[in-house]
Amino acid sequence: MTKWWQQRVAGLIVVAFLAGASASPALAQLPVNIGSLIKLFGIGYVVKQFGPQINSAINTLMLNNNAANRELTKVVPILSVGINVGSSGASYIGAAQVQGPKAALDTVQAVAQIEGTFTGVARLRGLVPVDSLTPLPGKLHRVYGVGVTALVDFNL
Repeated sequence: MTKWWQQRVAGLIVVAFLAGASASPALAQLPVNIGSLIKLFGIGYVVKQFGPQINSAINTLMLNNNAANRELTKVVPILSVGINVGSSGASYIGAAQVQGPKAALDTVQAVAQIEGTFTGVARLRGLVPVDSLTPLPGKLHRVYGVGVTALVDFNL
């Protein structure tokens, strides 16, 4: 039996992506791909509005697989930090569940994703809990004592 909040989340995601998909052909002619921006900001909206429900679903998944979280958790957006991102220095790319003590967890606003390479052979991605939705490259304010426990990928 599907819970009412799962239906609401699924419905909102479908509406957000249909809006972005239906707008994309007409907007693809513009210099800035507004269709992509709609999708990116749609993910941020979904995470902000339905973070507690997504968090509960992750906690249930973990519990059902004998990997329950022992500290408080919440879901926040993942922001890509660095090259080829928006003027604020970050773009929404997904969501992450973070875990830690309440005082530290309350200050986490997002997870910054930092990318690099290792001798051209491996891609590196660092996931850093931060206290801002607009972290700038090289000026991250990391929240210590908080870890990333789950990733949420949205189908675009």
